Order: sequence, then structure tokens, then C-alpha cells
Amino acid sequence: MTLTTKRSLLKLAHWSTVAAAAALVGCGKKEEAPAPQAAAPAAAPAPAKPAPLKIAFAYVGPVGDGGWTFAHDNARKAVEKEFGDKVVTTFVEKVPESADAERVFRDLAGQGNKLVFGTTFGYMEPMLKVAADSPDVKFEHATGYKTAANLNTYDSRTYEGAYMAGVIAGKMTKTNTLGIVGSIPIPEVIRNINSFTLGAQSSNPKVKTKVVWVNEWFNPPKETEAAQSLINGGADVLFQNTDSSAVLQTAAKNKKFAFGWDSDMTAYAPEAHLASAIINWAPYYLKTTRDALDGKWAGNQRSWWGVKEGAIDIVSINDKVPAETKDRVAKVKAGLADGSFVIWKGPILGQDGKPALKKDEVADDKFLGGINFYVKGVEGKVPNDKK
Repeated sequence: MTLTTKRSLLKLAHWSTVAAAAALVGCGKKEEAPAPQAAAPAAAPAPAKPAPLKIAFAYVGPVGDGGWTFAHDNARKAVEKEFGDKVVTTFVEKVPESADAERVFRDLAGQGNKLVFGTTFGYMEPMLKVAADSPDVKFEHATGYKTAANLNTYDSRTYEGAYMAGVIAGKMTKTNTLGIVGSIPIPEVIRNINSFTLGAQSSNPKVKTKVVWVNEWFNPPKETEAAQSLINGGADVLFQNTDSSAVLQTAAKNKKFAFGWDSDMTAYAPEAHLASAIINWAPYYLKTTRDALDGKWAGNQRSWWGVKEGAIDIVSINDKVPAETKDRVAKVKAGLADGSFVIWKGPILGQDGKPALKKDEVADDKFLGGINFYVKGVEGKVPNDKK
């Protein structure tokens, strides 16, 4: 055996011994695997998102009337913006104040709407019938006076806007003759006619007011005809309690002045527009929707909001109106907001010259809600007046 061979065998034996020792060590102490961790508890399923509150609006006119219905629809949009996916709103326009309104309300309830707004006086009886048959639906009726367990009424003190417009009209007339296009002779409208006249008399005791009735809320051709008749009769400043911009546009064609009503109508005839007495329904609609969502809505309620609540305003006063008149309107508005000014405070005389309110007597809401007479200074006769 050569030296080289012996050396190789010894080296092989050495490495075999080392390998065997390593094997014995590995068998003697086995490396332990890490203990399995406890499984994380399954995440609780997210609570189901509540279904949105379905809200429906029934409009007496088209949404594009530029006045009454336009104002309601702006408030509907404000509800959508405020509450997002918590609500779903829909509307039906040009719903007549007739038996057909009942069909519409039943249909809206059947579609799953849980809050329904009816936006004109003539819906009162149809809504009462449907409310009685749909106890799980909340109904809100504009300008009415009958309530139920699931039916409220709401209104705006439009007479406040009418008075402020009158303050301007009394100053701007040159003929001392004011003209009013009236819609339907109910207390709401008669109250506005009288308030406009009282405001005008506060600026100009010599004014008289003429009225032409069209017996509809929205009928531009009739409104145009009525406005032209008043202008032909000497009126140089026109006011309205109708829903379209026809009166203002007719005034513009005759180079006379007029007011916007319910919404800002400046754009229809800027040169003739003295100001707009507007309604902001958003504060009420937002509150009512929030109450419904929070489970705080209650029936048999009546709400009548005005300048104080942000529901009534006079806007876009023409630059032609004297600064002192603007200041006077601002003071009236501030007084209405803080309660220091009252429009219906005696002495106020009826058309017959007898006191409707005695000196310092203040009309309550019951009195205001039942007005069926003209104040002194309004010409003509209230339709259907039995006197």
C-alpha cells in the first residue's frame, strides 16, 4: 500500500466519522417546528345598509313654471344634496286639483314612498282619504288646514313677502293705481292681496288696488289677459298670486313695473322687475326629511313659516328703487325676523270702513287663516262674498 493510498483511506475514515457524529447529533435533538398560530376570528359581517327613504312630490304645475312649483322642486333638489344616498326622490308634475289627485297619491304610496308631499291647497281632501288607507306612509300637505295621525300641514307666510313688495310698489307707482292678478279666492290669496295693499299704503296712502281673478294657479294666457286688463285700467305696477312669469312679461311689454312671485323672476324681464317675493321651502323639507330618517316625525302637526325661519324673502330689488325705500324694506324684514314688526296690527279697516282690527290689536293665526274680506283701498268685491 503506497503512502498516498494510506493517506486517502485515513482522510476518508475521518470524514466518515464526522458525518456519523453529525447524524447522531441530528437524531438526538430534532429541531421543533413552530407551534401553529390560532386562526384569526372571522370578521363580523358589515351591518346591512338601510334602504333609502323614498320621498315623492306631487306638483300642481310644471317644474319649469318659474314660480310656485319651481320653488318646491328647488327644495326637493336641496333634500337630495343634503341626504345623498339616504333618500330617493321622485315627482309628478301637473297633477290637477281633482279626483285624479287621489289616484296619483294612491299610486305614489303603492310605489313604496314613505314620505309624500302634496304641494297645493286642492290636494287636501284626496290626501286625507289616501292617508287613512296608508297608515305606514307619512303625508305632508302644503297650505291646508286638516291633519291626521299620518298627515301634517305646512305653509309659508307669503303675506310677509307681499307686504314688502307693497312697500316698494307704493313708492314706485305714478298713477297711484296698483294691479293684482289673483289666482283662486281662498284666504291665502286674499290675505296676500290685502297685505300687499297695506304695504303700499305704508309708503303711499293715496294708492288703490284693483284685482282681476283668473281662477287658476297656472294659466299664462289668462294671466297675460288679466295683466293687460289691469294696465288698461290705469295700473302701472302689477303684483300677482299666480305661478307663471306672464304678469311680469306683460308689464315689460307695456313699459310698466311688476314683481316676481314665489321664485326670483328677474331673468324674465329685468327692466320691468322691481323685486321678487320668494318662498324657500328647503328649510322645512330638510327638517321634515331628517325627522323621518331619525324616527322623530309626528303627525297632526301644523307649521307656518316665514321670514323668521328663512322661508320668505324679498330679493333682487331693482336699482331704480330709491335707497330709502330699500332701507325701509330691510327694516321691515329685520322686524319680521325678530318679531318686533307685525303686519296685521290695528287699526286696520275693512273695505266697508269698519275696523277689521282695532288699535293695537294683533291678528292671531286663526284670524289670518280665515280672511275673506278686502281691506280699505282694494276695489271690487271678493268672489263668492255673501255680503
